[in-house]
Amino acid sequence: MASITIRKLDDEVKARLRLRAAANGRSMEEEARVILRLAVRQEEPPAKGLGTALHELFKPFGGVELELPPREPMRNPPTFD
Repeated sequence: MASITIRKLDDEVKARLRLRAAANGRSMEEEARVILRLAVRQEEPPAKGLGTALHELFKPFGGVELELPPREPMRNPPTFD
């Protein structure tokens, strides 16, 4: 197992780590290991995006052609006279 030394740790950070460790029933060292383990854990990125997954899910049912309404000129903004 490897070990590290953390220099110049703020007193406030150390105090909060001590309180967090005590609340979780762990030593400060074990609490720091838990925090570091959670911080560096990397989730596997999804193999495909949501849009791709939905497209593949519904592709067997066929597509739908929607009729788009024609665009109209913008209306004038309201006046509050």
